Amino acid sequence: MTADNTSFDVVILGGGSGGYACALRASQLGLTVALVEKDKVGGTCLHRGCIPTKALLHAAEIADAVRESAQFGVNASLEGVDLRQVNTYKDEIVGRLYKGLQGLIKSREITVVQGNGRLVGPRTVEVDGIRYDGKHVVLASGSVTRSLPGLDIDGERVVSSWEAMQLDTVPQRVVVIGGGVIGVEFASAWRSFGAEVTILEALPRLLAAEDPSSSKALERAFRKRGIVVEANTAFSGVERTPSGVRVTVESGETSEADICLVAVGRGPHTADLGYEEQGVELDRGFVATNERLQTKLAGAYAVGDIVPGMQLAHRGFQHGIFVAEDIAGLEPAVINEADIPRVTYCEPEVASVGLSEDQAKAAHGPDEIESLTYDLGGNGKSQILKTQGFVKVVRRRGGPVLGVHMVGSRVGELIGEAQLICSWEAFPEDVSALVHMHPTQNEALGEAHLALAGKPLHSHS
Repeated sequence: MTADNTSFDVVILGGGSGGYACALRASQLGLTVALVEKDKVGGTCLHRGCIPTKALLHAAEIADAVRESAQFGVNASLEGVDLRQVNTYKDEIVGRLYKGLQGLIKSREITVVQGNGRLVGPRTVEVDGIRYDGKHVVLASGSVTRSLPGLDIDGERVVSSWEAMQLDTVPQRVVVIGGGVIGVEFASAWRSFGAEVTILEALPRLLAAEDPSSSKALERAFRKRGIVVEANTAFSGVERTPSGVRVTVESGETSEADICLVAVGRGPHTADLGYEEQGVELDRGFVATNERLQTKLAGAYAVGDIVPGMQLAHRGFQHGIFVAEDIAGLEPAVINEADIPRVTYCEPEVASVGLSEDQAKAAHGPDEIESLTYDLGGNGKSQILKTQGFVKVVRRRGGPVLGVHMVGSRVGELIGEAQLICSWEAFPEDVSALVHMHPTQNEALGEAHLALAGKPLHSHS
């Protein structure tokens, strides 16, 4: 590549969710774009995270449906789970989406630069000795798997989520270290496939970032499914045994398993990329930005998992779109991070948006907050699906809805309306006037707001 075509309006370092979203939107706005990616465009979400894990979880849902079919009057039996075929199904989905993304990027005339990029100037990225200059640079280098001291991932017996997705047989026994999103999703899938699963979580509850009521409901459902949950249990050590691994916790108790999944979260991928040398401020590895995602380095932005906050693909998409529009001079509204929805795709699903009840009370005072929990037992479609759970709505007393929290099969599909309710600062009375289709699970969201507005229909108040 010659010097004539190494200058762009925007140079983006990282082709994951935030990076490629920024590239697509910037190109749409008439800007010239170079997108630097060392692996495959699409990043962790498409190739190693969101998409493949949800494919595994759907296969797990099918296994449960077959196993439990008799309760619906359908006589079927589960002969087993062929993980090789599950992987084929998963990989075909990833492949189709990747091909589509490649075509979309090509159609937008985005220059994709393959290789390891490094920031070598305020707005210059170097790849294999060639320098690419931008009027603006966007840092979108994503995240990497974290571990703990003394917990070395060998990829065979002690694995990360990536190796876990490549297994071609279902392990008989699994120990999952970490009860966050990654840990509970894999625990749920493996249990559906027939494995014995133990989750070790150092914090007092699973999904500690969620409302405590959601955590409690999930733990109850997991125990009912036969998943062992050991909260307030810190990891101490792991050793290989002839048949697998032995995991020790601080109390001295041990758990034997075929494999151990390390699911203690993901950290920012910012080391050795030249960020600090060029004046980008890092805080525990994360890139410090202002509310417009600008770093302290003039002309440099950061998006996605390297920016402090929730590490979610859809957050990365929104960051990328925002930055592209900001660079183009459109002056987009600042992203309200509290209104970014969250879904954990285990069984039952956990979905939420906005503030938890505790967060709302801390922000506005205990006397200013009220909440209502609508049990899915009163929802016809949930009964048809034989799922249990709830919709919990948190509001400011006499004011708008501040948060919505849900547990139950498929409740992740309800989070879109919940986001609109919180983002538009709707009052329960506003939502109660909307007609929700019967019978749907979406109706449960309407019922919760009806009850909180003081006119419950299929619920006690």
